[in-house]
Amino acid sequence: MRTSIVIRALNEAAHLPRLFEGLESQSSPVDEIVLVDSGSTDDSVRIAESFGASIVHIPPGDFTFGGALNIGCERAKGDGLILASAHVYPRSDSWIEQLVAPFEDPEVGLSYGGQDGDEQSNFAEVQLLKDWFPDTDDWDQRHPFCNNANAAVRRELWERHPYDETLTGLEDIAFGRAVLAEGFRIAYVAEARIVHVHDEHFRQTLNRYKREAMAYQEIFGRSDMDMRRAARLFAENLRSDLRTAHGEKALRQAGLAATRFRLAQFAGAYLGHREPTGHSAEVVRRMYYPRPK
Repeated sequence: MRTSIVIRALNEAAHLPRLFEGLESQSSPVDEIVLVDSGSTDDSVRIAESFGASIVHIPPGDFTFGGALNIGCERAKGDGLILASAHVYPRSDSWIEQLVAPFEDPEVGLSYGGQDGDEQSNFAEVQLLKDWFPDTDDWDQRHPFCNNANAAVRRELWERHPYDETLTGLEDIAFGRAVLAEGFRIAYVAEARIVHVHDEHFRQTLNRYKREAMAYQEIFGRSDMDMRRAARLFAENLRSDLRTAHGEKALRQAGLAATRFRLAQFAGAYLGHREPTGHSAEVVRRMYYPRPK
């Protein structure tokens, strides 16, 4: 299978070298790197070109998660399309080999791998990643959860079901639903693992979870995420974080950061679920790139 990796980027010069160096060391190298850049003002493009990447430029105001992926997948030539965030790097030299291994089964249409945090990661987000990406494989997953920070899809499926360009997030889960609806399987490969570097401040985290809650409504319909439920989930998750931090003797350094993260997570989810569905393209554009003052 010929493989192409598609990477979305905006000002990721601090992270891209480690990803590209990891790609160069792979036991099964990708055949092509496509970087979709949405207006970087740092050295992202120069770095990508130095590693042989093909660059696709899109105007910042045209960016959506699904739209950028579709542009990159259209440019890519591979039968297997590997999708990665610009701020990840592989845990091992067998990352690509393990990620595409499930495609030996013609019934597998999508695979995704495990994710860990690093020393910059918020303690609470590390616990979240452990919940979302356990150590056990599941090559016959019956629900649509997946994550495009570390995933691979069959090109033929993407051609029939391009990523939804109107969603404010969760375009990967919407695609996962289409994969299952066609009778294909989703494979989770725990050892196809990357480190996902999130160094967001409070407002960025809140906006991320708000966007994803808005997208959830578009995909699945309205939920019962009212203020009471959001507060209860905040308390339950924070209590679990603090209990874990105490057991790891990390409560002093992790406690406040975990509290801020969980507050941003569930405040964002609450606010997103209160938004009406049917967002216009202008609303989506403004969420990513606010108008300059």
